[in-house]
Amino acid sequence: MKQSARPPIYYQVAFDVASKIAAGDLKEGDRFSGRSLMGSQYGVSPETIRRALGHLNDLGIVSIKNNSGSTVLSQKRAKEYVEQYQANLDLLSLKIKLREMVAQRDALNAEINHISDQIVDLLERFRSSDRFRTYEFPIQKDCAVTGQTIGAIRFRQRTGATIVAIQKGSELQLSPGPETELAQGDVLVVACELSQIDQVSQLISPREMPQEE
Repeated sequence: MKQSARPPIYYQVAFDVASKIAAGDLKEGDRFSGRSLMGSQYGVSPETIRRALGHLNDLGIVSIKNNSGSTVLSQKRAKEYVEQYQANLDLLSLKIKLREMVAQRDALNAEINHISDQIVDLLERFRSSDRFRTYEFPIQKDCAVTGQTIGAIRFRQRTGATIVAIQKGSELQLSPGPETELAQGDVLVVACELSQIDQVSQLISPREMPQEE
C-alpha cells in the first residue's frame, strides 16, 4: 500500500497554529478563537480543531480552558515543535522515496533475471542440435533490407533460418517479432544450418532484393 508523506489533517492544523506562535504572530498570553470559528477558517470540522488544540495543549504550547478559548503558553516550545515536525516530515518523505527506489531496483533485477533466463534458454535450445549453429550477420550500408521489417522481407520463408536476436547498438533484442525494423549497423544473430548461410547472406547483401514469384 502506498504511504502518503502528508500527516493527518489535525496535525497539519496544529503545525500551522504552532508556526504562527513560533513566528510571533500569536504571542504568549494571547487568546485566540474557539473551535467553531477556527474550523471555518481552516475548512475543517470543530472536532479536527479540538484534536489539533488538544495536541498542542499536551505539548504545553497552548492552554485550553472551557468557555474561554485557548491561550498561548510557550513560544519556545512552539519553535521546538515546528522544527521537530519539519524534521519528521522530511524523514518520512525520504523513507517513502527509498521504498520506491527499492521497488524499482527489485523490478529491474527481475527483468534482468528474466532476460538472462531467455538467453540461457536460447543457447541451450540451439546447443542441443548438431545441425544448427548461431551466426552473426551485420547489416551493411545500402543493404536491400534496410528500413524494412522482418515480416516484410519474409526472412524465415526465404532462408529457412531464424533470427534469434538483433544487436542494435548497445541494445540486444531477443526473439524479435515480424514487425521489427532492420537498420544499417544492426547485427542479426541467426540460427541456421551451414547450407542456409548463403541464403541469408544473399538476402541481406547490398543489392536489390530478389523479386517474389
